[in-house]
Amino acid sequence: MFDYRKYSAFEPIRLTDRTWPDKTLTQAPDWCSVDLRDGNQALVNPMSVEQKTRLFELLVKLGFKEIEVGFPSASKPDFDFVRKLVDEQRIPDDVTIQVLTQAREELIKRTYEAMSGVKKAVIHVYNSTSTVQREQVFGQSREGIKAIAVQGAKWVQQYAQQHPDTEWSFQYSPESFSGTEMDYAIEVCDAVIEQWQPESGRDIIINLPATVEMSTPNRFADQVEYFCRHLKNRQYVRVSLHTHNDRGCAVAAAELGVLAGADRVEGTLMGNGERTGNMDVITMGMNLYSQGVDPKLDFSDIMEINEVVESCTGIPVGVRHPWAGELVYTAFSGSHQDAIRKSVNYHTEHKKQHWDVAYLPIDPRDIGREYEAVVRINSQSGKGGVALVLERDYDISLPKWMHFPLSRVVQGAAEQSGVEVSPANIKRLFDEHFISVSEAWQLHDYDLHTEGHRVSASFKIGEQQMSGEGAGALEALCAALTTRYGCSIEVIHFDQHALSGGTDANAQASIAVQINGEEYCAVAVAEDTSAAALQAMLTAFSRTGIETVQAA
Repeated sequence: MFDYRKYSAFEPIRLTDRTWPDKTLTQAPDWCSVDLRDGNQALVNPMSVEQKTRLFELLVKLGFKEIEVGFPSASKPDFDFVRKLVDEQRIPDDVTIQVLTQAREELIKRTYEAMSGVKKAVIHVYNSTSTVQREQVFGQSREGIKAIAVQGAKWVQQYAQQHPDTEWSFQYSPESFSGTEMDYAIEVCDAVIEQWQPESGRDIIINLPATVEMSTPNRFADQVEYFCRHLKNRQYVRVSLHTHNDRGCAVAAAELGVLAGADRVEGTLMGNGERTGNMDVITMGMNLYSQGVDPKLDFSDIMEINEVVESCTGIPVGVRHPWAGELVYTAFSGSHQDAIRKSVNYHTEHKKQHWDVAYLPIDPRDIGREYEAVVRINSQSGKGGVALVLERDYDISLPKWMHFPLSRVVQGAAEQSGVEVSPANIKRLFDEHFISVSEAWQLHDYDLHTEGHRVSASFKIGEQQMSGEGAGALEALCAALTTRYGCSIEVIHFDQHALSGGTDANAQASIAVQINGEEYCAVAVAEDTSAAALQAMLTAFSRTGIETVQAA
């Protein structure tokens, strides 16, 4: 039985004068990657030291200045990895590593052993403060939980004094913050901050985890704003967020939380993390980028990021993952494809200063994606998309009236195969149905004589000779074909253009003709416009199936 009545609604705090809804994100927060800790502990097969090292190097390359590298007191692999980073001097001078520990002395002591010799680091200590955890897991009162937090803060400070050559930052997390009474969460954090005396100049971070996402993002933002307003030593503290994705809103909660006053955001690449995942740094960073805000992280080679993350975590990047997925810049819909083609051309022709292209919130090339990812053809695709593929990949520009007959051919092939049609197959179908012509219908020579407004012409087509008259070369050829084969010919559409500049440029002609009531289309390229037009007519005529008459 799907019984919604067993659940109760989240009880929001009262904040009638909230300010965050009127704000806009104008700069990136401080970022901290937790891929190597939170992301790693969520894997079916945790990363090896080698995999962690590779991912760490990627995070440094992307521009992260704070990286949580593990829980060294919890496992030997985590301990060994931290020692590897320190002993092999793999941590750049501008990067601060962070390690997590529970508020227990033996674990804090082991954590400092793992960090011995590091130049600068964040010691991140936590204990759970939520109502559920206090009552059902630990069986502790409010005072008991606060005492654990304060004692943990004291041990963190005492052991730091044994390593005076390291620049230590302290971080405290009231785990399950989003499920903690706000005044109590503030009370516990105030007590921890008082122990650490931030006014002395030490970097202090208070991290607010939505360990389980319990409410809509706006309610979480209210919690953050309330917390920031009432924290005693707010001016000395960096407020950090660590949102999980149980409701699918971790990115939105982090964005609104920053509007509400937070300074820093913890998250992972692709949102890898426990249960439904963590806050996705790529999504939030690219959201900022698409609004003209510097994300302070470099995602210009998204394909490399995907490959490293997949290799190290064993989790494939979803094809519809925001910004990074294989298909997120791909349009199969015909109307979308046509809009993209027109919008890209408009953007280029008008030299627009800011990107403003239909269906593409950013230029895919900014993150290493090429335009072949934008338009791909299947049975749902329309005429604009097929034409765009030819224009994009083969520099073949067709008049608009040619789009439908071409797309009809390609769509038929897609429906028959049931799969996507590649650009190479689109080109093959275009050549086969509109360009290719047998030797019998190839124009080998022609001769034009103009008298007044009339043209007399003779043509050598395959092995036969024909002649006709008309207002121009094309009309003269139609007259010759009508006389020879006793058919009716009407030109419906005609277009021609030079393929490049200069006097020796080839010309392309496109034609649609009605022959004995049936419509045929063709395209031809030749050394001059007349030859291209004549060959296009012959190619279209050849599609009727009429056999040529051999020369006498």
